[in-house]
Amino acid sequence: MKLIRFGEPGIEKPGVIINEKYYDVSRVITDYNETFFGGNPLEELKLALQTSDFPEVEQSVRLGPPLARPSKIVCVGLNYRDHAAETNSPIPAEPILFFKATSAIVGPNDGLIIPKNSKKTDWEVELAVVIGRKANYVSEADAVKHIAGYVLHNDYSEREFQSERGGQWMKGKSCDTFAPIGPFIATPDEIENVHNLRLWLSVNGKIVQDGNTSNLIFNVPFLVSYISQFMTLLPGDVITTGTPAGVGLGQKPEAWYLKPGDVVELGIDGLGSSKQPVRSY
Repeated sequence: MKLIRFGEPGIEKPGVIINEKYYDVSRVITDYNETFFGGNPLEELKLALQTSDFPEVEQSVRLGPPLARPSKIVCVGLNYRDHAAETNSPIPAEPILFFKATSAIVGPNDGLIIPKNSKKTDWEVELAVVIGRKANYVSEADAVKHIAGYVLHNDYSEREFQSERGGQWMKGKSCDTFAPIGPFIATPDEIENVHNLRLWLSVNGKIVQDGNTSNLIFNVPFLVSYISQFMTLLPGDVITTGTPAGVGLGQKPEAWYLKPGDVVELGIDGLGSSKQPVRSY
């Protein structure tokens, strides 16, 4: 199943994609939020879709982030060997974790705003995981039981804020519009092998990132289990799993970054694609 939210910012309605068509399910679902993911949602929604008709939605509608604002976004840094190499960083012995403010979340095709005083706004295509059941001290073997689905995420980063202004990385990760998510959440049955997905990103039509989730240092079940040893993951929470090589910081012969007028496009096998036009604050 593919879950979407559609409509104007702040008043999105829940929907689904069936045979490439959009349907409004707001009659039976309030929103894709903690309450929804924490119940028995997908089975109930499947049953409703089998027994009732739902109105079709024009595909010209704006798609919002496919889940309501979660309690947290947990990010994993340097989780691809090639990305660690391009940033001259050692391969981590354990996952590097940091938070991204949920206020950064926008729809998949909403514009990116370069922050005030930014010099180094960068891109990062990432596979993100949506938690479906409360996870606290879960084993790696049981971790998949706590996953509601997977989603495309662009983990935008301001590198000067992140690395040159002191403190933790979240300063460079949490600016408004720095977390476009979607177009849809794919439930696990939609993805044959989450550890063999191509992920790519282009700037102004030029492919700059072209990787595969087979190259993750720490795989998805391990990450869910690992993070749950340090904090409780709530239904609807997002884990974003890291980016492959090709970010602006790692460009050769020298780094380059986004500027107003640029267009960023990205995608992951089975999770669709998104596009963000870039403008200044």
